[in-house]
Amino acid sequence: MLELRYGLGLRDPLTLQEIGVEVGLTRERVRQIECEALDKLRLAVRSQNLRELLV
Repeated sequence: MLELRYGLGLRDPLTLQEIGVEVGLTRERVRQIECEALDKLRLAVRSQNLRELLV
């Protein structure tokens, strides 16, 4: 989902609506999934930073 939204790889970024049409979800559900994925990335970065401080 993040690859489509931010144009990672060889594609141009897509709007929430375009992603929804492509994967068969509503624009709102795509937005929710995007937020969940970004939260997971933030948590992973924080966890890695904490591990580095404790070593």
